[in-house]
Amino acid sequence: MNTTTAPRRHRALAVLAVLPLALLAGCSGDAEGDPTGDASEPTDPGETTGTASESSSDESESEAGHDHDDAGAATEAAAATPRIALTYDGGIQVLDATTLEVIEDVELEGFNRLNPAGDGRHLYVSTTGGFQLLDAGAWAEPHGDHSHYYTAPPALTEQLVEADMPGHVVPHEGRTALFDDATGEIVVLDSSAVADEDAEGRTYTTPSPHHGVALELTDGSLVVSEGTEDARTGIRVLDEAGEEIAASDECPGVHGEATAEGEVVVIGCEDGALVYSGGEITHVDSPDEYGRIGNQAGSDVSPIVLGDYKTDQDAELERPERVSLIDTTTGELSLVDLPSSYSFRSLARGDDGEALVLGTDGNLHVIDPATGELTASHPVVEPWEEPVEWQEPRPALWVHDGTAYVTEPATGSIHAVDILTGEVWNTAELEVTPNEVNGISGNVEAGSTEFGAGEDDHEGHDHSGETGSDHDH
Repeated sequence: MNTTTAPRRHRALAVLAVLPLALLAGCSGDAEGDPTGDASEPTDPGETTGTASESSSDESESEAGHDHDDAGAATEAAAATPRIALTYDGGIQVLDATTLEVIEDVELEGFNRLNPAGDGRHLYVSTTGGFQLLDAGAWAEPHGDHSHYYTAPPALTEQLVEADMPGHVVPHEGRTALFDDATGEIVVLDSSAVADEDAEGRTYTTPSPHHGVALELTDGSLVVSEGTEDARTGIRVLDEAGEEIAASDECPGVHGEATAEGEVVVIGCEDGALVYSGGEITHVDSPDEYGRIGNQAGSDVSPIVLGDYKTDQDAELERPERVSLIDTTTGELSLVDLPSSYSFRSLARGDDGEALVLGTDGNLHVIDPATGELTASHPVVEPWEEPVEWQEPRPALWVHDGTAYVTEPATGSIHAVDILTGEVWNTAELEVTPNEVNGISGNVEAGSTEFGAGEDDHEGHDHSGETGSDHDH
């Protein structure tokens, strides 16, 4: 293992307050893994913690009520401690994002999926019975003009948001939306309260169940997909009272979402994308009759959304070599040719809005979204071929604080890459074959309503984590 100091970048964001809308009853229970996918096409490819002690009694009193019994005794740290979570056949491993050392191995049978909870500490595991909360064991507690940072042993909690077929989870600016594909039920929680069994939340059920997605914006409006088990057709936007603000049925094969600068929402279609902003929905056309965008990655510092792009409607597995760039200010869609193909786990965004694509040639390709220019190709892993079954392991990408974390199932490894220089500054060999990868910042996320954090004391929420999909169909 080559261990060096991780590059760090920080960008302060203001805290935004969001009010809960309805009472959601909390529930808990044990769960084991179960494969999940599209409700209508499940086999198609591609688709707590004890009160922490502090030196100041005043600070301890101000931070009372944050129970961390589930994760064991907490230890105060000098700075945020980001962590990585990896799924494998039979469980989940939690790693330190700097050393890449395994901190905890959680046994959990089945094909499990990882979703950010939006609070900088927890992840939702899509498993049997619903979305089960994984405490990754690192967090921050703001105190006036500064924050305190803590670590504890990671643990899979008993807390569960029930779902017959857990689908997409979308955190955004302090609110986290969970979608049940089997029932069409949507649950929206304050991101900072996901570990609170008595937290208030918002619920909505779509007219028909489908493999869908939902996102709540800072004004309380809810963007939700529309469709049935047979066809997904468009989106609706509802206000806080559930009244319709806007709607469109001009989006065949709705899949995935991403947000761009200015809180503009992009939804993928088989003939382009829908863009929602300021109460209006606009359709952006693909240059091809069938030009499918199903996986997207947005950035809060860029008006352009990165998407995949497929043109063969009948292919069992299309290996595209072009990506799409959707400009939300002009309503234009452009395509970028790549030196290789990529998979649905290949898209991400850098802290400065860079468009990142992990290619099957083993390179991390960096694109300037404003010009569409391929500015760099950093070698990271050996060349690989995308498997036909979407559940099978393949190299996957997660980005945090200037570093791209890339898994390599063929060698059972994970690599940490400096996005700016291309330096692989750390590599670790694992004792498991990694499949999905995700992580937590260990810091306060944007939109947190739990404390009044100082703006210079926490990292902003990284919207590269709001990838509009985590599988294809």
